[in-house]
Order: sequence, then structure tokens, then C-alpha cells
Amino acid sequence: MTDPGPEADLTDGTDELARELDRAHVFHSWSAQAQTSSLVIASGRGCRVWDHAGVEYLDFSSQLVNVNIGHQHPAVVSAIREQAELLTTVAPATVNLARGEAAKRIVDRAPEGFRRVFFTNGGADANENAIRLARLTTGRDKILSTYRSYHGNTGAAIVSTGDWRRVPNEFARGHVHFFGPYLYRSEFWARSPEEECERALQHLRRVIESEGPQTIAAVLLETVPGTAGVLVPPPGYLAGVRELCDRHGILLILDEVMAGFGRTGRWFAFDGYEVRPDLITFAKGVNSGYVPAGGVIIDEPIAAGFDERVFPGGLTYSGHPLAMASIVATLDAMASEGIVEHARAIGETAIGPGLAELAERHGAIGEVRGEGVFWAMELVADRETREPLPAVAMGELKAALLARGLLPFIQDNRIHVVPPCVVTADEVAEAMAIYDEVLSAMGGAS
Repeated sequence: MTDPGPEADLTDGTDELARELDRAHVFHSWSAQAQTSSLVIASGRGCRVWDHAGVEYLDFSSQLVNVNIGHQHPAVVSAIREQAELLTTVAPATVNLARGEAAKRIVDRAPEGFRRVFFTNGGADANENAIRLARLTTGRDKILSTYRSYHGNTGAAIVSTGDWRRVPNEFARGHVHFFGPYLYRSEFWARSPEEECERALQHLRRVIESEGPQTIAAVLLETVPGTAGVLVPPPGYLAGVRELCDRHGILLILDEVMAGFGRTGRWFAFDGYEVRPDLITFAKGVNSGYVPAGGVIIDEPIAAGFDERVFPGGLTYSGHPLAMASIVATLDAMASEGIVEHARAIGETAIGPGLAELAERHGAIGEVRGEGVFWAMELVADRETREPLPAVAMGELKAALLARGLLPFIQDNRIHVVPPCVVTADEVAEAMAIYDEVLSAMGGAS
């Protein structure tokens, strides 16, 4: 077991106290309250977390795919502490050095022409405000997004989301969904990435034409859809979407909330796809979630439209000093320590090959896909029919992984392999051995 460090509380009974308080008083998201997790996390370091009793887990979830720099990075913790001693909070209308430094570091990573950042508290309100910017800039109403997507749990963001979570929450207007590329379960009867790209673009073209291009403010896409399955877009797809948007005066919003800041082995995922968006949303990896933060990076022509016109939006904690300090420290540490480059290399040399080997050994793995530290194993009951592994079996898999000390990210019939960007080759090997053991135990060996 890794030394939990001097700040960890190993007092007997603390875990049960935490569970009792949680059961009595905490209302959990996306959950039936009688069926919430009993897993306690008290502290962590790097790629590992542990409870109060010192039971340790290798974190291959990065919590919610956000702890890119790893748990308790000393430079980020120190920066938050120093900022707290200087100034803990400030109104968003004031000028603050930490906010300016954070914004500069973010735009320095963005394409040329992006010079302004609107800060939010997370990814959902980043997408919310990007949608608002698009509608105000174009004078149009409709937002197009894919069925396989997740954009957040606020009014417009949840309705932009394509999965089941939008259905009980459809109170926002002007949202249209379409199918994006997903070759393994193609909606277009495609047999190759080239066919999938061509047919998915034709589908989007027809949706735009049928909805009326003059009514569409923006197309909102996750550069690499994350919760929907780490759906790496085929070559040419994002460039094709850009071309369609340009043809009709539609803005392109790329949601980099999960895929950005090192997750794909690049500062921004779109850097690998020859596409330039009009608005970029971010959160999660920008400061590894140490303090809630997100935002919209705004192309200059859009930002200039509000030089003399009031932008009708804001948040009390926009550009919160503690969050800004954590962004500065995170991005500086990622740059100086080569963390983004490491994420790319570990994906190419360890995670990708390790998952490919598992797929050869286990018939339950229908497909593996990903890049950097952003991967998914899609599990099936039958490789020929591609019937998804049922929920009961996925629940058993999750329990078995936890029992062996691996904290997984399970979504539908997939295991998402999403460790922090700082994960080592030895830790990847440890995780692969646990995946192998659990898949073998469930009878998944081919």
C-alpha cells in the first residue's frame, strides 16, 4: 500500500461515519438515492486514492475523467494555498491578476485569433454560455448536436445532450439531434472509416437542409465524445462539419470539457483533426478539478461583437481566484513536466497495446478505441452480433474490479480506461493485469 501521507486520517470507524452522514444527508446526482455507492475516498496522490482505513485503489477513472494532473499535485495544492492566504474571493467585474494569468495561459494554447475567455464554474455552464453566444451572434435559434453526446446538466446543455438524461429535462427550446460517426455501431451501414465519414456528413447535410440553415445558430460537438464511448472521429469528419458550417453561416462549438488539456495527448483534442472552431468550451482537465472551473474561449470576431453591446450573462464565481490560481499552476506544471507529451506516449506504448492484447484474449471485448489516456473497451455478449453486455454483468465487473483495487469508469456496456495523464507504465501494467483477471473470471476469455 502506498503511504497515505501525514494528512490522512486512519482512525477506526471514520469510513462508516462518512457513510452514515452520506446516507442521512447527501442527495446524489444521477442516482436512485437508495442505491448510491458506499465507496469512501479520503485522500489520494498521483494515480492512487484510499479510504480512511488505508484501503487503496488505482484510479483508472480520474474520478470523472478530470484529474488529469493526478491527485494532490504539490504545485497546484501550494498555489491554491498561497492564493487563499492572499485573497479567497473577488467579484467577477473587478480586475484580478490570477484571472488574467489563467486566461492568458489558456488562450496561449488555443488557435491564433482566440484572445478572450469567459470563465464559468464548470463544463455545463461553459456549454450553456457558448450556446448563448452563438445565438446572440447569429440571431438564430437552433442548436444541432449528436445523439451520442453529453454536454452538461443545465437548461440548454442537458437538452443538447443526446443520451437518455435529456428526456426528463427537455424544457429548453431550439435543439435538434443527429447521428455522428460510430463505425462499430454504424447508423449508416458503413464498412470503413471512409464510408462512415462520408455518410455521416451526408446525414448532417440533410439535417441542416431540412431544418433550414437560416435557423441554425451552431453545431455543438464533443471533439471526441467521451461519456458516449470515446468515439474518435474518422479522418475528415470534423473538417467536413466545419465546411458545412462555413457554407451556411453556422458557428461551430467544440466541447473540449472532457477531451481537452492533455486527455488525448494534445493540449486540445481538435489539434489532431485539422479543424478550427468558433467557440471552445473547457473545464475538467484545465485544473484537474481541484477547484470548480470552466469556460468558453471566444474567437475574436465573436468577442468583438460585445465590445459595445452588453453580454447578458454572468456568474458570481466567474474567474474565482482559487480556481484561477489552480489553473495557472496546473498548466505551468503540465508544460514544465511534459505531462501532455507523456499522455500521448503512454497511450501509444502502453495503454493502446495493452488493450489490444486484452481484446485478443477475451471474446467479451468487441472493440477498443482511443488515444492518449482516453480509451474505451466496448464489451459484448456476442462478438458476431455485437449484442452489448447486459447491465447486470457490467455491475458484476465493476464490483470485481473494485475488489481487486482498481477504481473503474463504467458506462453502459463499456469500461473507459481513463487514468490521469501522469500514469506510469508500471501502473498501466498493473491495471491491465486486473482487467485480464476479471474478464477471465467472468468467462470472457476467447
